[in-house]
Amino acid sequence: MTRPAQLPPAEFAMTLWTSADAAAATHGTSTADWVARGVSIDTRTIQPGDLFVALTDARDGHDFVAQALSKGAAAALVTRIPDGVPPEAPLLIVKDVLTALQDLATFARNRSAARIIGVTGSVGKTSTKEMLRAILSGQGKTHAAEASYNNHWGVPLTLARMPQDTDFAVVEIGMNHPGEIAPLARLSRLHVALITTIAPAHLQAFDSLDGIATEKAAIFDGLEPGGTAIVPLDTPTAERLLAKARATAGTVVTFGADPTSDYHLTHATLSDTCTVIRASRHSQPFLYKVMAPGRHFAANGLAALAVADALNLDPVVAVNDLGRWTPPQGRGTRERIMLDPVESHGFDLIDDAFNSNPASLAAALDVLIATQPQNRVGRIANGRRIAILGDMLELGPTEDALHLAVAQHPGLSQISTIHCVGPRMQALWRVLPRLQRGLWTATAPELGLHVRGLVDAGDVVLVKGSKGIKVSLVVDALRKLGQGQSSKAMGVR
Repeated sequence: MTRPAQLPPAEFAMTLWTSADAAAATHGTSTADWVARGVSIDTRTIQPGDLFVALTDARDGHDFVAQALSKGAAAALVTRIPDGVPPEAPLLIVKDVLTALQDLATFARNRSAARIIGVTGSVGKTSTKEMLRAILSGQGKTHAAEASYNNHWGVPLTLARMPQDTDFAVVEIGMNHPGEIAPLARLSRLHVALITTIAPAHLQAFDSLDGIATEKAAIFDGLEPGGTAIVPLDTPTAERLLAKARATAGTVVTFGADPTSDYHLTHATLSDTCTVIRASRHSQPFLYKVMAPGRHFAANGLAALAVADALNLDPVVAVNDLGRWTPPQGRGTRERIMLDPVESHGFDLIDDAFNSNPASLAAALDVLIATQPQNRVGRIANGRRIAILGDMLELGPTEDALHLAVAQHPGLSQISTIHCVGPRMQALWRVLPRLQRGLWTATAPELGLHVRGLVDAGDVVLVKGSKGIKVSLVVDALRKLGQGQSSKAMGVR
């Protein structure tokens, strides 16, 4: 890439896009010379020097171009000169904004020598992506999206933001309907493709688990020649995944509790703050940990270590860096909410409110069941395990049965009280034993009004639900019970 003569070396080092490169990538027309240090689609979080991409979704991004420029955007990617924006403003004019974003992604991918890892699965995509960020960052310059940018605009945005000198990039790839994963995987041109697991999710758009597995396995269509496919064996659809992997990948690696797995998870010990795991790689035993309780985190960590080995990274450094990983907010983070700062009494909150399906809910319940409440510190003599469960969405015609099935979860009797939110979760609420049945409300804000009477010092409280049911509002209400002290994620030093 030719350095623009007007840029000093320090500014050039921070440059992600020049107007010339962006115009060449998109076949667009730039109204001025500019350089951008980032790419943004949201004026609420845009930073000075970003290229603003005026996507059209619920609202037309062209309506926010003037605001983006006023906040210091380097330029805006548009299909026309928006109203209120002078024609001499720095604009990159293209035929279609989403197509142009994909073109930027292709250009960024082609100019980089980075090794690219793709992650998909019914559960655990974002947690595994963040585990990989923790592992890879200790062994090279690593790029990954800061949020769950895994759809038709999120994947190209992730790639368009990738600096040219990146060593490793992690791309999260999701789907809601058939045919979405393969194009995003091909755009990414993956060196390693990982499927975390296959579980009931998005059944509204798929007839069966086999249909979900077929779509998830399409990530292997994006593998570069000789690439590595990493496949979970702990799923009824494993053979379907393996067949696709063997047809497309240069190397196929398996992981899971199945004894035939290349990376075999033999035992996981859960404590309040971490999980210690015994495993073997190609029959050689080793030990690792993650700073969060959960067998699902153990499995995701094992898959992440398999990725590190596929990239020929230092395994000791990888294990040590994984041992410092903690979950992203809303995905199983545990924190202390102080009710009485003088006596240092409070309750523990497990925030798993970002999403929910039968597999992830089962994993979250296992974590809650494994916790130890604190006795003799609150109004109630014994601390309690409390679950606040919101609807699981997009489960299709079997949604009632899948919600009812939660009542059969092993160890559910060890949870003192279960509160339910949403019309679907009412099916579970109705069959709970009377002493275990808490409140049911149609919406999260309604339950949020009652949180002061639901918890006591010494309790451990899990909040879990699909994003659309907004049980994150209940999490916010619980945090506000804290007596003027900030909550601290447990296990973080």
